[in-house]
Amino acid sequence: MSSLANHLLVAMPGLGDRNFNQTVTFLCEHNEEGALGIVINRPTELTLGDLAEHMEIEAADPTVAATPVLSGGPVQVDHGFVLHEPLGQWESTLPVTETLGLTTSRDILAAILAGAGPERWLIALGYAGWGPGQLEQELAQNAWLTVPADPELVFNTPYETRWQEAAARLGVDLNLIAGDAGHA
Repeated sequence: MSSLANHLLVAMPGLGDRNFNQTVTFLCEHNEEGALGIVINRPTELTLGDLAEHMEIEAADPTVAATPVLSGGPVQVDHGFVLHEPLGQWESTLPVTETLGLTTSRDILAAILAGAGPERWLIALGYAGWGPGQLEQELAQNAWLTVPADPELVFNTPYETRWQEAAARLGVDLNLIAGDAGHA
């Protein structure tokens, strides 16, 4: 099995799970034990400043404090995940590539809020998870498109255009794909 870590999963229009309707998920880990990813295009009403206040961390920059926290997926929605570049030296990081990681420790959040964090980052509550063989089955059912990840799309593309933009990287216009299969 070839790992799809550092790839984007683009939900097809017919994907029936409302947790993933029109989502783009960055895959952080994919192996025989399953897969773990962060949905990168679902901002919530919660801001980083709200999170900082809850965690009793001071937010030095009002612009950073106003950054939306993403809904990263339906698993462990009370846990924070920071997808970031470069890797850095944080207490609890899963390296995804030589330059990109997923960190769950408080130290990275405090650094971001102090203006000393990684160059590029996004923060999500929750993650998307698949058990052994589950993602492969969904891929075989054409529930997802897979696209090699591009940091520009992951960190800099507006949330509301990431779904269309990710599919466009493959030459796919999602507006031209029906959400329901026909029957002859």
